[in-house]
Amino acid sequence: MLIPLETLAIFIPTALALNMTPGNDMLFCLGQGIKSGPMAGNAASFGIATGALIHTALAGLGLAALVAAHPVALDVLRWAGIAYLVWLAIGAFRSTDQRLKPAQTKRSSAFTAWRDGIVVNLLNPKIIVFVLAFIPQFVDASRGSVLLQFLIFGLILNIGGTIINCLVGSFAGKIGQVLSRSAKIARAFQIATGCIFLGLAAKLAFDRK
Repeated sequence: MLIPLETLAIFIPTALALNMTPGNDMLFCLGQGIKSGPMAGNAASFGIATGALIHTALAGLGLAALVAAHPVALDVLRWAGIAYLVWLAIGAFRSTDQRLKPAQTKRSSAFTAWRDGIVVNLLNPKIIVFVLAFIPQFVDASRGSVLLQFLIFGLILNIGGTIINCLVGSFAGKIGQVLSRSAKIARAFQIATGCIFLGLAAKLAFDRK
């Protein structure tokens, strides 16, 4: 058997515990849900999952290890991620005109939220470090394809994370849909979304652990 049941019995609850820990991905889905509704919140979570699977595949192929070994490459990724989050924040703030009506609020389509989720995840170098530090503890090269094991563990990790992020994005989106019937609250939501994205950018900039 490629992955023993006893290994899965340890990996799955550990992965779920990690998935339930609030982090950048969860906050990003929260922000998209508040800004654009449940569909965008769910799409953002699937974008995050897509990016995470790409990270996992690169780690399995050994490419991520090469990037992690070069601090300059990690810094380039980190600052690109910061710039992208700031750009998203500016886009949210620009929709905060005093005459804004709920129907005029600039919302992200499901595709845009999915795409942004991928970009935000791929440009977070901490994901590379996490994948290289966590998943290899459960991989056993003597049992077969290391890449396939990486992908299986990454898929399991992503299923749990996607479910939790979808719940967060849906909840935020439904609350947002109800409250955004007020123009003032719609404006406040846009500001809140921009602040969330700026907060994520600041966290990525100053959290060097």
